[in-house]
Amino acid sequence: MGMPSQGEVTRLLVDWSNGDQAAVDQLMPLVYDELHRLAERHMRRERVEHTLQPTALVHEAYCRLIDQHRVHWQNRAQFFGIAAQQMRRILVDHARRRRYAKRQGSEHQISLDDAVLPTTGRPADLLALDDALSSLAELDARMAQVIELRIFGGLTIEESAAVLGVSNTTVITDFKAARAWLYRELSDDLEVADDSVARHQQTA
Repeated sequence: MGMPSQGEVTRLLVDWSNGDQAAVDQLMPLVYDELHRLAERHMRRERVEHTLQPTALVHEAYCRLIDQHRVHWQNRAQFFGIAAQQMRRILVDHARRRRYAKRQGSEHQISLDDAVLPTTGRPADLLALDDALSSLAELDARMAQVIELRIFGGLTIEESAAVLGVSNTTVITDFKAARAWLYRELSDDLEVADDSVARHQQTA
């Protein structure tokens, strides 16, 4: 199957928004490969032995997407942006369940590519990153959205701008500011964790 045109995907999304359920069935074959690439991008940041596989992540995310009743689908970029948000949410929920079962936080460390998000020199914890993004959203919801669209969704600057209804320059500015804020937040979290471990070792 050739690569579907953006117009074809957008047409099906609009039809879906207008209540055409047949459009949902036609949409899946057209977007599956790109959803799978998106899932693989997410999973590359996870531990090698992670129990959730990209195919399962795609299927669960798609089930959540077709259950979206309040979204007015507009275009392909919006669809994949929300798909990325759903995949991150699934991985966070998965991590929380495993942390609850294991009672330890070292199970869910992820590597952050310095090309898109400056690292602290150590793996970051998925739940710490989720908490940081939630805190950022409270301060500036759009900056948090830019991070989700650019890093987790793999959207270009132009696509992110189209989804958010802002200029390319605004996306670039927000992205730089959000990266810097997350770097500081995650660095502080690691320092607190290190202090906690050191105190525990001293009293052991």
